[in-house]
Amino acid sequence: MAACEKDRKVNGDERLLLDNQVCFPLYSAANAVIRTYRPLLDKLDLTYSQYLVMMVLWETDGISVKDLGARLHLDSGTLTPLLKRLESKGFVVRGRSETDERVRVLKLSEAGANLKSEAFAVPESMKCHIQLELDELIQLKTLCEKLIKTLQP
Repeated sequence: MAACEKDRKVNGDERLLLDNQVCFPLYSAANAVIRTYRPLLDKLDLTYSQYLVMMVLWETDGISVKDLGARLHLDSGTLTPLLKRLESKGFVVRGRSETDERVRVLKLSEAGANLKSEAFAVPESMKCHIQLELDELIQLKTLCEKLIKTLQP
């Protein structure tokens, strides 16, 4: 018997009850968090996905599109339109690597780099909205990272 089979405590039709699912509270929590970010990010003219890209660029300016996609767990079909929108807003510049012209890289524009100082208020505001203790937040983050690692192909 497989490990997931022997540990199962929910039987029959109970397997399909919404209250017995782990996926639903994860989905609902993610949506609630993103809704809470929305007014904060509207002030920066960013969507949540664009904010994630900008955080990576503030950390690693000049990152390749491929590495950015891997870091954010996004495929090129999702990433490309997102990057085009950030470029049209004047926050990033897409270009080619100086060492390998086949590689697309992203660099912050001056406006994108300057946006970082305004973005410092976002995590602090979110901390006020999410009323969990620091150790609870760390535990939640750790469990989410473990789940992601477990589910990645």
